[in-house]
Amino acid sequence: MLFKVVDEFSKPKTSNLEKMASAYSSIISHVGEDVNRQGLLKTPERAAKAMLFFTKGYEQQLDDILNEAVFDEDHDEMVIVKDIEMFSLCEHHLVPFNGRVHIGYLPNKKVLGLSKLARIVEMFSRRLQVQERLTKQIATAMVQAVQPAGVAVVIEASHMCMVMRGVQKINATTSTSCMLGVFRDDPKTREEFLNLINKK
Repeated sequence: MLFKVVDEFSKPKTSNLEKMASAYSSIISHVGEDVNRQGLLKTPERAAKAMLFFTKGYEQQLDDILNEAVFDEDHDEMVIVKDIEMFSLCEHHLVPFNGRVHIGYLPNKKVLGLSKLARIVEMFSRRLQVQERLTKQIATAMVQAVQPAGVAVVIEASHMCMVMRGVQKINATTSTSCMLGVFRDDPKTREEFLNLINKK
């Protein structure tokens, strides 16, 4: 294995819907609303269920996601899956950020089922995140999965913490990248990847 990945953020989560709903009820009350009015009666429970869905990635493990979809294949050319839709929650403000993920890797006698790349994105994005860490987690998970000659991950996202509050810049986007192995060491390989993901 060329790199080692340690998923320190993957911890089993006990779903305590009642306690989470109570916490949401308190928040709603403290912003000045009446939690007993008709439109809000079931909101705390709905919000708790939604938060559990938004963070379901904590209950997933890479081995379960891969489900043995790693195949021996004598293919040594670049594999790219781009424009993978991504939704996550900013860990600083608990508001969404969303965008697109582009993943490329150079196989080393093993390939990964294409849908698994999207599932890896889903597992790590369905957690409280920062975009920089999310980018690296996806890349290192790919290394763990197939031990490729290299991995490249680029994420382009819009953060609601910059749109709905703070500087309120609705057109601002954030781009992050993680290049490992040959994508970091060889400028031509990196350039080929970047050209391909930007090709319309």
